[in-house]
Amino acid sequence: MGLTRLEIEVGNPAKPELTEKLEFLIDSGAIYSVVPTPVLEELGIKPLAEQEFRLANGSKIRRKKGGALFRYRDKVGVVDVIFGEEGDSLLLGALTLEALGLALDPIKRELKEQPMII
Repeated sequence: MGLTRLEIEVGNPAKPELTEKLEFLIDSGAIYSVVPTPVLEELGIKPLAEQEFRLANGSKIRRKKGGALFRYRDKVGVVDVIFGEEGDSLLLGALTLEALGLALDPIKRELKEQPMII
């Protein structure tokens, strides 16, 4: 299976003009996106909670969680984000893809637009 990467902007919903471009690994099996803590702190995004997560190998970790703006071309979404720690990968998860109206084609490993349904 190939890897799909995407350069996308991350920002603070309270200051949407201030963003940071990052290259993410798209992980359609992950629910949340993971952004390094220093980037989120630089953008002024504060953690709102701490939560336990289970990794693919079955182990458990605790991470801080907040909210971030994600922008890709003309698409913008605001969703939960995980404060990544040293050794964590930059991941773009399913909730962020859905908020942007995008889906990952599992065969072609390409992004495609999804209709937004209320």
